Amino acid sequence: MSNKVLVITGTVSAPEKSFSMALTNKFVEEYKALNPNDEIINLDLNNEAMAAITITRDNFGTYFNENDALKYINQLKEVNKVIIASPMNNFNVSTLIKNYLDHILLADQTFSYKYVKKGDAVGLLDHLKVQILTTQGAPYGWYLFGDHTAYLKGTWEFTGATVNEPILFAGTKIAPISTMNPKEAFLTIEDKIKEVVKNF
Repeated sequence: MSNKVLVITGTVSAPEKSFSMALTNKFVEEYKALNPNDEIINLDLNNEAMAAITITRDNFGTYFNENDALKYINQLKEVNKVIIASPMNNFNVSTLIKNYLDHILLADQTFSYKYVKKGDAVGLLDHLKVQILTTQGAPYGWYLFGDHTAYLKGTWEFTGATVNEPILFAGTKIAPISTMNPKEAFLTIEDKIKEVVKNF
């Protein structure tokens, strides 16, 4: 049985200079080698007007509309797998990714508090398997308060999705990685990528 795989990218860097995009491309390349019949659907949030809309008190009443929220929620309901990639921007996911999540995290659409015990919620995207791909300029451990990988993992698990082992590529602004182009950099973790792909 073939799968539909939604690839969500949210880097604001130029594609040829983006470690986040290079990691995504490498992962998808390895994935397609193992799953040639699966359908890959690309969602570059730079091309989506929705991803530029931040929720405020002035737009709260219209924020979760058909085109900016339900369209993307329905897309998630129509695929089997999600690959989501984000660099660290100011100790968090990119604004594009945050705006996307704010639009799709809608009660009674992707999660529900109805009929559950206190403190619990029921995720409604339990058909999804999610692969998280993250990058950051600093080595891991420098800024643990800004763990954008853990944030993404917890968020998708909240929706009921099964999250595969995330890949965080840290230290992109520190030598020796900073002296490499993105494609070269990911050859250093090629074996790790291949290992994670097998379980996705």
